[in-house]
Amino acid sequence: MSQMPALEVAELPPDAVEVGRIADAWGVKGWFKVLPYSSAPEALFASKTWFLQPAEKGAKSFFTGTVLLPIRQARAHSDSIVAWAQGVDDRNAAEALRGARIFVPRESFPAAGDDEYYWVDLIGLAVVNREGAPLGVVRELLAMGPQTTLVLNYEHEGKAQERMIPFVSAYVDKVDLAGRCITVDWQPDY
Repeated sequence: MSQMPALEVAELPPDAVEVGRIADAWGVKGWFKVLPYSSAPEALFASKTWFLQPAEKGAKSFFTGTVLLPIRQARAHSDSIVAWAQGVDDRNAAEALRGARIFVPRESFPAAGDDEYYWVDLIGLAVVNREGAPLGVVRELLAMGPQTTLVLNYEHEGKAQERMIPFVSAYVDKVDLAGRCITVDWQPDY
Protein backbone atom coordinates (compact mmCIF):
# COMPACT_ATOMS: atom_id res chain seq x y z
CA MET A 1 0.00 0.00 0.00
CA SER A 2 1.40 3.38 -0.96
CA GLN A 3 1.54 6.43 1.25
CA MET A 4 0.20 9.88 0.59
CA PRO A 5 2.75 12.12 -1.09
CA ALA A 6 4.90 14.05 1.40
CA LEU A 7 4.26 17.66 0.44
CA GLU A 8 6.12 20.65 1.83
CA VAL A 9 3.95 23.37 3.34
CA ALA A 10 4.48 26.70 1.57
CA GLU A 11 3.27 30.27 1.39
CA LEU A 12 1.33 31.11 -1.78
CA PRO A 13 3.37 33.75 -3.68
CA PRO A 14 1.64 37.15 -3.90
CA ASP A 15 1.72 36.96 -7.71
CA ALA A 16 0.32 33.40 -7.85
CA VAL A 17 -2.25 32.67 -10.55
CA GLU A 18 -4.59 29.67 -10.54
CA VAL A 19 -3.88 27.87 -13.81
CA GLY A 20 -5.64 24.51 -13.52
CA ARG A 21 -6.58 21.58 -11.35
CA ILE A 22 -5.60 17.96 -10.98
CA ALA A 23 -8.29 15.78 -12.51
CA ASP A 24 -7.23 12.22 -11.73
CA ALA A 25 -4.48 9.64 -11.78
CA TRP A 26 -3.13 8.71 -15.21
CA GLY A 27 -1.54 5.27 -15.46
CA VAL A 28 0.03 3.34 -12.59
CA LYS A 29 3.41 5.05 -12.10
CA GLY A 30 2.29 8.24 -10.36
CA TRP A 31 1.39 10.38 -13.37
CA PHE A 32 -1.75 12.49 -13.08
CA LYS A 33 -4.01 14.32 -15.49
CA VAL A 34 -4.28 18.12 -15.27
CA LEU A 35 -7.15 20.21 -16.62
CA PRO A 36 -5.63 23.59 -17.57
CA TYR A 37 -7.72 26.76 -17.43
CA SER A 38 -6.10 28.05 -20.62
CA SER A 39 -5.96 26.66 -24.13
CA ALA A 40 -2.29 27.72 -24.13
CA PRO A 41 -1.01 26.37 -20.79
CA GLU A 42 2.66 27.35 -21.19
CA ALA A 43 2.84 28.46 -17.54
CA LEU A 44 2.28 24.86 -16.43
CA PHE A 45 5.18 23.71 -18.60
CA ALA A 46 7.47 26.60 -17.66
CA SER A 47 7.14 26.27 -13.88
CA LYS A 48 9.06 23.43 -12.25
CA THR A 49 7.28 23.97 -8.94
CA TRP A 50 3.54 24.16 -8.62
CA PHE A 51 1.69 25.40 -5.56
CA LEU A 52 -1.35 23.32 -4.65
CA GLN A 53 -4.38 24.16 -2.59
CA PRO A 54 -7.18 21.72 -1.75
CA ALA A 55 -10.19 21.43 -4.01
CA GLU A 56 -13.10 23.76 -3.43
CA LYS A 57 -15.60 23.11 -0.65
CA GLY A 58 -17.09 19.66 -0.33
CA ALA A 59 -14.18 17.66 -1.75
CA LYS A 60 -11.95 15.51 0.42
CA SER A 61 -8.25 16.32 0.54
CA PHE A 62 -5.40 14.87 2.56
CA PHE A 63 -3.74 18.30 2.94
CA THR A 64 -4.79 21.79 3.97
CA GLY A 65 -3.41 25.20 3.15
CA THR A 66 -0.80 25.58 0.43
CA VAL A 67 1.85 22.99 -0.44
CA LEU A 68 4.70 22.74 -2.95
CA LEU A 69 4.67 20.14 -5.71
CA PRO A 70 8.07 19.78 -7.45
CA ILE A 71 7.36 18.73 -11.06
CA ARG A 72 9.56 16.11 -12.71
CA GLN A 73 7.81 16.29 -16.07
CA ALA A 74 4.68 17.82 -17.65
CA ARG A 75 3.51 17.39 -21.23
CA ALA A 76 0.47 17.85 -23.43
CA HIS A 77 -1.74 14.81 -23.87
CA SER A 78 -4.94 14.94 -25.91
CA ASP A 79 -7.15 17.73 -24.49
CA SER A 80 -5.27 17.99 -21.21
CA ILE A 81 -1.83 17.77 -19.66
CA VAL A 82 -0.24 14.88 -17.84
CA ALA A 83 2.40 15.43 -15.19
CA TRP A 84 4.65 13.54 -12.83
CA ALA A 85 5.91 15.00 -9.57
CA GLN A 86 8.57 14.15 -7.01
CA GLY A 87 7.16 11.97 -4.26
CA VAL A 88 4.19 10.88 -6.37
CA ASP A 89 5.34 7.42 -7.41
CA ASP A 90 2.22 5.32 -7.88
CA ARG A 91 -1.43 5.54 -8.83
CA ASN A 92 -2.69 5.82 -5.23
CA ALA A 93 -0.44 8.82 -4.53
CA ALA A 94 -1.62 10.46 -7.78
CA GLU A 95 -5.27 9.79 -6.90
CA ALA A 96 -4.73 11.51 -3.55
CA LEU A 97 -4.10 14.76 -5.44
CA ARG A 98 -7.46 14.64 -7.27
CA GLY A 99 -9.20 18.01 -7.29
CA ALA A 100 -6.19 20.01 -6.06
CA ARG A 101 -6.03 23.54 -7.46
CA ILE A 102 -2.75 24.46 -9.19
CA PHE A 103 -1.12 27.87 -8.87
CA VAL A 104 2.12 29.16 -10.42
CA PRO A 105 3.87 32.47 -9.81
CA ARG A 106 3.09 35.05 -12.50
CA GLU A 107 6.82 35.67 -12.88
CA SER A 108 7.26 32.11 -14.20
CA PHE A 109 4.92 32.69 -17.15
CA PRO A 110 6.77 32.83 -20.47
CA ALA A 111 6.91 36.31 -21.99
CA ALA A 112 3.90 37.07 -24.18
CA GLY A 113 4.58 37.98 -27.81
CA ASP A 114 3.76 41.29 -29.47
CA ASP A 115 0.02 41.99 -29.26
CA GLU A 116 -0.44 38.93 -27.02
CA TYR A 117 -1.72 39.19 -23.48
CA TYR A 118 -2.37 36.84 -20.64
CA TRP A 119 -6.00 37.09 -19.61
CA VAL A 120 -5.02 37.46 -15.98
CA ASP A 121 -3.18 40.70 -16.90
CA LEU A 122 -6.30 42.20 -18.47
CA ILE A 123 -8.62 41.59 -15.49
CA GLY A 124 -9.20 44.86 -13.64
CA LEU A 125 -8.08 47.15 -16.48
CA ALA A 126 -10.20 50.22 -17.20
CA VAL A 127 -11.68 50.39 -20.70
CA VAL A 128 -12.23 53.72 -22.44
CA ASN A 129 -13.28 54.61 -25.97
CA ARG A 130 -11.37 56.80 -28.43
CA GLU A 131 -13.04 59.90 -27.01
CA GLY A 132 -11.90 58.95 -23.50
CA ALA A 133 -15.38 58.00 -22.24
CA PRO A 134 -15.15 55.29 -19.56
CA LEU A 135 -16.88 52.05 -20.60
CA GLY A 136 -16.14 49.92 -17.55
CA VAL A 137 -13.59 47.62 -15.94
CA VAL A 138 -12.65 44.18 -17.26
CA ARG A 139 -14.25 41.55 -14.99
CA GLU A 140 -13.45 38.50 -17.09
CA LEU A 141 -12.78 37.27 -20.60
CA LEU A 142 -14.79 34.69 -22.48
CA ALA A 143 -13.61 32.46 -25.30
CA MET A 144 -16.46 32.68 -27.77
CA GLY A 145 -15.71 30.65 -30.87
CA PRO A 146 -12.81 32.13 -32.81
CA GLN A 147 -12.60 35.30 -30.71
CA THR A 148 -12.22 36.39 -27.12
CA THR A 149 -14.72 38.80 -25.56
CA LEU A 150 -14.08 41.31 -22.78
CA VAL A 151 -16.78 41.33 -20.10
CA LEU A 152 -16.91 44.72 -18.39
CA ASN A 153 -18.63 45.91 -15.25
CA TYR A 154 -19.89 49.49 -15.16
CA GLU A 155 -22.56 51.57 -13.47
CA HIS A 156 -25.43 53.32 -15.22
CA GLU A 157 -27.83 55.47 -13.23
CA GLY A 158 -26.64 53.84 -10.01
CA LYS A 159 -27.17 50.27 -11.23
CA ALA A 160 -24.48 47.68 -11.88
CA GLN A 161 -24.38 46.76 -15.57
CA GLU A 162 -22.43 44.44 -17.83
CA ARG A 163 -21.00 45.22 -21.26
CA MET A 164 -19.31 42.86 -23.73
CA ILE A 165 -16.75 43.96 -26.31
CA PRO A 166 -14.98 41.62 -28.76
CA PHE A 167 -11.26 41.58 -27.98
CA VAL A 168 -10.19 41.83 -31.63
CA SER A 169 -8.09 44.39 -33.51
CA ALA A 170 -11.16 45.80 -35.26
CA TYR A 171 -12.32 47.21 -31.90
CA VAL A 172 -9.25 47.27 -29.65
CA ASP A 173 -6.92 50.18 -30.44
CA LYS A 174 -4.43 49.88 -27.58
CA VAL A 175 -3.69 47.83 -24.49
CA ASP A 176 -1.59 49.76 -21.96
CA LEU A 177 -0.73 47.27 -19.22
CA ALA A 178 1.49 49.75 -17.36
CA GLY A 179 -1.25 52.40 -17.49
CA ARG A 180 -3.90 49.75 -16.64
CA CYS A 181 -6.13 50.84 -19.55
CA ILE A 182 -7.55 49.47 -22.81
CA THR A 183 -8.64 51.91 -25.53
CA VAL A 184 -11.39 50.68 -27.87
CA ASP A 185 -13.44 51.85 -30.84
CA TRP A 186 -16.79 51.42 -29.08
CA GLN A 187 -19.57 53.69 -27.95
CA PRO A 188 -21.37 53.63 -24.58
CA ASP A 189 -24.75 53.08 -26.26
CA TYR A 190 -23.71 49.98 -28.26
